[in-house]
Amino acid sequence: MNKPNTSPQIEQELGLRLRAVRQLAGLSQRALAKKVGVPNSTISLIESGKTNPSVAALRKILDGIPISLSEFFAFEPDTESEVFYAHEELTEIGKGGVSLRQVGSNLIGRAVMMLEETYDIGADTGRVMYQHEAEECGIVISGRIEVTVGKKRKLLGPGDAYYFDSRQPHRFRQVGPEVCVLISACTPPTF
Repeated sequence: MNKPNTSPQIEQELGLRLRAVRQLAGLSQRALAKKVGVPNSTISLIESGKTNPSVAALRKILDGIPISLSEFFAFEPDTESEVFYAHEELTEIGKGGVSLRQVGSNLIGRAVMMLEETYDIGADTGRVMYQHEAEECGIVISGRIEVTVGKKRKLLGPGDAYYFDSRQPHRFRQVGPEVCVLISACTPPTF
């Protein structure tokens, strides 16, 4: 089947909705992927709004929860009403040597995504640069990170900051002998 024609905002909402129903079912991304026979990265890309699944692919994924397409699109996740979060309550959404600890577990109805990002020695967001519909900014707390935005590249250390249009290709790479920690914000939420 053909993919429906969607805007980035609709893809973000679909991804957030999938994350909400998956979490309500008590399944991790990895468990759901294994259950339905798709790569874990497929679930991750859909939930982060970076890919739009075909109707057939979405149906296959939802069968693993289980929830019908009509129930899925009728489902209205509750917006998160928490105000304060202990450090251990931040939601881990990173992988590999990059820890991304999100403030709040459910970003439905929220305009900003805030993260505590930790880059292990040599960690990198990857050779393929990210692009998405948003603006993002951050400030380095400790360590050093190389930030590439389009054709611009800068090595940032403690107290240094960045702010850019996320539609520009971008990449983060830890540099130096110390783990890098930064605090970032993105609007609208993208993961």
